[in-house]
Amino acid sequence: MIDHRRLGRELDLFASDPLSGAGLPLWLPAGAAARHAVEEYLRELERRAGYQHVHTPPLGRRELFALSGHLGYFAGDMFPPMRLGADDEFVLRPALCPHHALVYRARGRSYRELPLRVAELGGMYRAERSGVLGGLSRVRAISLNDAHNFCTLEQAGAEVAEILGLIRAAHAALGVRVAGFRLSLRGPGEKYVGDEEQWRRAEELLRAALAGIDHTEAPGEAAFYGPKIDIQVRDAAGRESTLSTIQLDFDKPERFDLSYVDAGGARRRPVMVHRSLVGSMERLFAYLIEEHAGAFPAWYAPVQVVVLPLDDRQADPAAGFARDCVRAGLRAEVDGAGSLGARIREAARRRIPYVAVVGPREAAEGRVSLRQRDGRLLDPLPVPAALDLVTAAARPPLE
Repeated sequence: MIDHRRLGRELDLFASDPLSGAGLPLWLPAGAAARHAVEEYLRELERRAGYQHVHTPPLGRRELFALSGHLGYFAGDMFPPMRLGADDEFVLRPALCPHHALVYRARGRSYRELPLRVAELGGMYRAERSGVLGGLSRVRAISLNDAHNFCTLEQAGAEVAEILGLIRAAHAALGVRVAGFRLSLRGPGEKYVGDEEQWRRAEELLRAALAGIDHTEAPGEAAFYGPKIDIQVRDAAGRESTLSTIQLDFDKPERFDLSYVDAGGARRRPVMVHRSLVGSMERLFAYLIEEHAGAFPAWYAPVQVVVLPLDDRQADPAAGFARDCVRAGLRAEVDGAGSLGARIREAARRRIPYVAVVGPREAAEGRVSLRQRDGRLLDPLPVPAALDLVTAAARPPLE
């Protein structure tokens, strides 16, 4: 069975160390390269959709999380406060939404600014028990693709529909196969904030957004502040988990006294839509490693092309083609050690999308011979044509 932990070791994507601690993986250069490519794609996808990106700190004063409700409803999943003084306690955040509420209220807002879409790929922390931790799928330090859309109640339905479209685009680009949609609702005996009318309106909006989409309802799976749409995937072992989510929240705007001025000059309360297109980078890559068996699409493969000179006499033209690739924005390297067959097999083991071979004839004619990851060989191409071909294949699918 494919296991992302084994593949992560074999492909040098990530590692763990007892000195770092359980649930705190180390992203190695290959894994970090793939992750950075995905992060850049997501930021650009969001930018084109009208999101504004921010940076906020991964911890805050204890009072921030008391105000947000996390200490009252979520304390069991949080790390203990760090006391710096008698009245000075800080907490590693379990979510980004409290800080994004502070971003919204940093100044007065007008209805003309709404919807205001605040995005961040930020760190948060969960005090997971050591027995449930594993690889990248369950960790304590989480890098979340997150955003909070502040809008009027009348805009909320359109916001949710647009977010679903962005999620579909991101899933298609990354090669994510959706296992199902789930409407997560309140359950008996659980602790929730907000009043009955707020929950009813939020559930109606999300049901309307899922009209025509096959989905299940899951009582008891809502966030403590509101219902949500969860988009599920299955790993290689058939275990289901949530990758993407959309949540409606009437509670945080009340708690943080968020407002905007409407067309008539009256002060109104916005709706807060929490959303993540692909969840955390850790859980996303645990899924992608298994889904693609380590053979990522070319645009986020750690190394996109490896250049193999036949022998030392082709070292200079091979290095020149690799430099051209790097200047074109590709992740490229040269491998000149060992027999050509062994180097081709090593490139296949590493799931590198393109192998460029430079022999005496190619060097003399200014060409390279490309071999694709599936073993197909292309006729020798002039260097500019080979560069164009690989660059086009490795371009993130944003257009």
